[in-house]
Amino acid sequence: MRTARTTGTPTARTAGAALLATALLAGCGSGGNEGNAVPSSWIRQEYRLAGTGGGYVDTLDPVGAVAREIDANTRAVDRLSVPAGSGTQGAELLRYRNDIVAVTPLAGGGSRIEIDDYRTGYHRWRPRVGSVWPNPDSASFRGGGPGSGK
Repeated sequence: MRTARTTGTPTARTAGAALLATALLAGCGSGGNEGNAVPSSWIRQEYRLAGTGGGYVDTLDPVGAVAREIDANTRAVDRLSVPAGSGTQGAELLRYRNDIVAVTPLAGGGSRIEIDDYRTGYHRWRPRVGSVWPNPDSASFRGGGPGSGK
């Protein structure tokens, strides 16, 4: 009768598990590196390239619906609704690890989707996000991807 053979001692298996856990956690940064990358390839596949003004368009769906679709595909770190008024159009802003996706109304109906790197998007939308999202120009900002700010 054959018995099952285990590989390694309990101590070796425990050490191996600890090493694996350490390796998995090494990719998880802190202080601004949390979150997902913007789903730019999915956006390119899902929406049509805008003919003018840059970005992508959805000629049918309103701003809120498009922002929900994008966020459902890849969860944003944060999401802000910018109400229309005071000379500005309404928008939904999705913050990702290194980028900001702005979904704004398209003239004639539908939505425009624009992707900016975090610094550019922050300055573009600063009146709306300045008190909520971290300023990329401050000494305490630690965004920018793996290993930055460390």
